[in-house]
Amino acid sequence: KKFYCLVMFPYPSGKAHMGHLRNYAIGDVLARYKRMTGYDVLHPIGWDAFGLPAENAAIKHKIEPETWIRENIAAMKKSFKSWGVSYDWSREIATCDPEYYRWNQWFFLQLYKKGSAYRKKSPVNFCPGCQTVLANEQVSAEQTCWRCDSEVLLKDIEQWFLKITAYSDDLLQDHAHLTQGWPERVLTMQKNWIGKSEGAEIDFEISGENSKVTVFTTRPDTLLGATFLALAPEHPFSISLCTPENKTGVEKFIQRIKRLTSIQRKTKALSADKDGVFTGAYAIHPLTSEKIPVWISDYVLMEYGTGALMAVPAHDQRDFDFAKHHQLPIKQVILPANSKPEKLTKAFEGEGIMINSGPFDGMPSQEAKHKIVEQLKKSEKAKPVIRYRLKDWLISRQRAWGTPIPILYCTKCGTIPVPEKELPVLLPKGAPYTGKGESPLAQMKNFVQATCPRCQGSARRETDTLDTFVDSSWYYARYLDPKNTETPFSFKKAKTWLPVDQYVGGIEHACMHLIYARFFHKTMRDLNLLSGPEPFIRLLCQGMVTLGGSAMSKSKGNVVDPDIIVGKYGADTARLFILFAAPPEQSLEWSDEGVEGTWRFLNRTWRLTEQILDSKISPTASVPSKEFLCKLHQTIRKVTQDLERFSFNTAIAELHKLVNALYAYPTLGDDLSREGLRYLILLLAPFAPHLAEEIWEKLGHSQSIFKEPWPQSNPEYLVEEEIQIAVQVNGKVRTHLKISSASSEEEIQKQALSLEKVREWITDQSVHKVVVVPRRLVNIVTANSRK
Repeated sequence: KKFYCLVMFPYPSGKAHMGHLRNYAIGDVLARYKRMTGYDVLHPIGWDAFGLPAENAAIKHKIEPETWIRENIAAMKKSFKSWGVSYDWSREIATCDPEYYRWNQWFFLQLYKKGSAYRKKSPVNFCPGCQTVLANEQVSAEQTCWRCDSEVLLKDIEQWFLKITAYSDDLLQDHAHLTQGWPERVLTMQKNWIGKSEGAEIDFEISGENSKVTVFTTRPDTLLGATFLALAPEHPFSISLCTPENKTGVEKFIQRIKRLTSIQRKTKALSADKDGVFTGAYAIHPLTSEKIPVWISDYVLMEYGTGALMAVPAHDQRDFDFAKHHQLPIKQVILPANSKPEKLTKAFEGEGIMINSGPFDGMPSQEAKHKIVEQLKKSEKAKPVIRYRLKDWLISRQRAWGTPIPILYCTKCGTIPVPEKELPVLLPKGAPYTGKGESPLAQMKNFVQATCPRCQGSARRETDTLDTFVDSSWYYARYLDPKNTETPFSFKKAKTWLPVDQYVGGIEHACMHLIYARFFHKTMRDLNLLSGPEPFIRLLCQGMVTLGGSAMSKSKGNVVDPDIIVGKYGADTARLFILFAAPPEQSLEWSDEGVEGTWRFLNRTWRLTEQILDSKISPTASVPSKEFLCKLHQTIRKVTQDLERFSFNTAIAELHKLVNALYAYPTLGDDLSREGLRYLILLLAPFAPHLAEEIWEKLGHSQSIFKEPWPQSNPEYLVEEEIQIAVQVNGKVRTHLKISSASSEEEIQKQALSLEKVREWITDQSVHKVVVVPRRLVNIVTANSRK
């Protein structure tokens, strides 16, 4: 059977760090274990090589981004090999290779043909000082440019999008395939990110105008509590609705809001501090025909709903805060069940009973939702709709170090896709990386000037590049067929290896990379490149490596270099410690003492091997020890179970216990101790492959330990003849009892009460009761303890 083990590929931004070691050690343990259990394992690696850090490095060091990237790849590759990560290096890819990004361009063209790649205006961060577009990472907390400190503005420019929203329902419904293999919190985060909302679109006519504003609401039951409309500053009506006396104030407000970045806007929308300006216009309430004022507000975002909302201050806290600040009416129309109306100090956002709602009074609000929409449908003022928080994927980047978008602009023919036979559109070398002005590609005449394939006239090449999330959305499939020059990968190989059986990566990718990859997988399915609904069956989200309670980072000066640890203690120590120190899903606190302890354990294992192999005891002098056989086979069973559920730390703890049991074994060197050592090294191998291979060879084997089958526990030896259980008096452990595993509860109680150390603690006290927890403990409760 196949097993595709994949860890998210790294961005080669410098030297490999402890986070890399943890991620790739986790993946390597799984890959090695699965090979030993008889699977055909695919375990590839590559490099997420495009992106902003390389462009910043080019500006800083005055070198080509590719030079910087290739040096980093070489350094990280050397580290990964020194750690003993068992990659199939013949499948290595780098997203900056033309052989790879050619297929990014090919995918773009397929989506363009389907109408799923399109261009529209969208806001970007713009620095007026550098005259350039900035990524969010290049904008300071004070909203100034990272380089020249100019105030950053929002500016609308034409950009390319992918229609990911066409798959909104698929992305939600196909979570059903992932409930057994993905962390629940990741599915919840994605569900919230996609944000399916069932509600209604309701039309508000504008008084004195031949126009209407459409709002989307999930709470039509609150409609009769609407006391004003609020529009986003970017709404197309925000200026046109203004009365002459209000227009100047509205324009000033909109200009002020435009200076905020999208992150600032979203943060402000969630805060209690909400600002706005009255347009002078009034809307007609669709049920009551009352006039309600139309405002522009910073807490309304154009990307949500229709960019307009009916404000119901009594039943939405954002509206409540705004209404209080601007002294607008607050009308309660829903009352909590079994309560009386009272002055509101905050919005009531729950369900309840309708009040102040005319014919709907006394009706449960859930029922009123549908009744109100039904009534408005008759006059064509409302319709039920489903909306999503997920927006189409903005893939344009005004940067040079990325995949060129394969589009031409011809003055005669308009927007023209580059013919497939001309792919790849190569990224030119020698671009002027200054961080100022347009994209560096826009300043390269030889790149920009092109010939229209349709009319043979002059054309201009697109100078935006693709979002690097495109690179990482399908790389898992390219690994299957990395040398293919005819298609991105063959259908046959996709059918053989996909989906990925185990994916490992950080929780920070839950709502970007993982959603984009799922979207791309469905797109590739619809292009008949592969089958199946999902790319990754199981997902493990590993925690961070911390030092002093903070995530390791160069800026904090708390980085531990894994190569230094490897140089001093060996790769196996580094691997074993980072897997032993914490469960993989949790953050791991770096500990020098822990590293030393791991190193000592590996040395003890080596010395144990030498003692057994150098022993003068005849191998055949073995005296069968049922107790040791039980311990040995229990360890095999426990380590196997722990590996299956990613409990690497507890699996390693069991190996510590087995080493201790071997040291306590009375006749080291006999057949049984050698068998115990053999099993120990097989179990240790996925965690510490170098030491395991060395010892395996010392044991007389000529082929790799990883060609050996994984040990199987023998049920015959798993039954303990004698067990040790703790004996408590009033909840505190006072001694231990060794007893037959077949003993009855009555026999356990009797023997526990007869122990000398127990009698010392219960002298002059009557025993109230004795509680037996099978195979674990006995707790003797005295009468005095109950007072």
